[in-house]
Amino acid sequence: MLRKFSLSVILLAAFNLHAAAAGFSTSSSQAGEEVKFKPEQIISFAKKVEKTLASRGARVAVLARMGRPPAELPDGMHFTHVAFAVYSEITTSDGRKIPGYAIHNLYQQNDRPDVSELVQDFPVDFFAGVAQLEAGIIIPSPVLQARLLEVIASPTYKALHDPHYSVIANPFTLGRQNCTEFVLDVVNAAIYQTSDIKVIKANEKAFFVAQTVNVNPFKLLLGSMFSAEVSTVDQTGTPVTATFEKMGEYLRKYDAESAVLTVLPD
Repeated sequence: MLRKFSLSVILLAAFNLHAAAAGFSTSSSQAGEEVKFKPEQIISFAKKVEKTLASRGARVAVLARMGRPPAELPDGMHFTHVAFAVYSEITTSDGRKIPGYAIHNLYQQNDRPDVSELVQDFPVDFFAGVAQLEAGIIIPSPVLQARLLEVIASPTYKALHDPHYSVIANPFTLGRQNCTEFVLDVVNAAIYQTSDIKVIKANEKAFFVAQTVNVNPFKLLLGSMFSAEVSTVDQTGTPVTATFEKMGEYLRKYDAESAVLTVLPD
């Protein structure tokens, strides 16, 4: 099982750090979680997201969800979990093979929240338990999509995963990683056609603009002291992290044919 975690509990209410809720790099299908939407609503929304991707001809896209209400998130953060949606042949429980999108995630482990693993699930799983039915999508250019598919299918994809998890991982350094940094690393492996993490980090530092984590330093210190999910060992000065929003800005600047869009329920 994968643990539910709330960034806002850590960063905005540091005196209650043990509380658990739907959050960033966590599975949305944990048993016992309070589901805010009916199954048919989640299924309908997941299908709409898939149809949106298909209508754009997306073979692979960056997909984001909202694990917490926007009012509970630090400034500059809206979506809370980021993954790859890959057009695939999916085998159903009754053995049928149908086209659809598989979601390739970095999730925290339930019993070790400072450790992550790579997990594949599907859109209905991805959106189960969200705070709000809203999806962010980045559709890269066709050229970058083709390169991304090669990376995801190669040993490089797993090699870029660092299981040492921090919800505010610094995208410019090694030693800690969250879901968005992992996706960013894979994207840059595709852009620069390299598996060398040092080259990837050098280019991220040169061209990617990270999100400043605007949190009271005392609360952040408490978070790093009392919760395994928060670490500042990879930070220097004001903490920074990668977000879906900053990744969208990055790709629109350096991948001219990329598109960023939002999907809302009907």
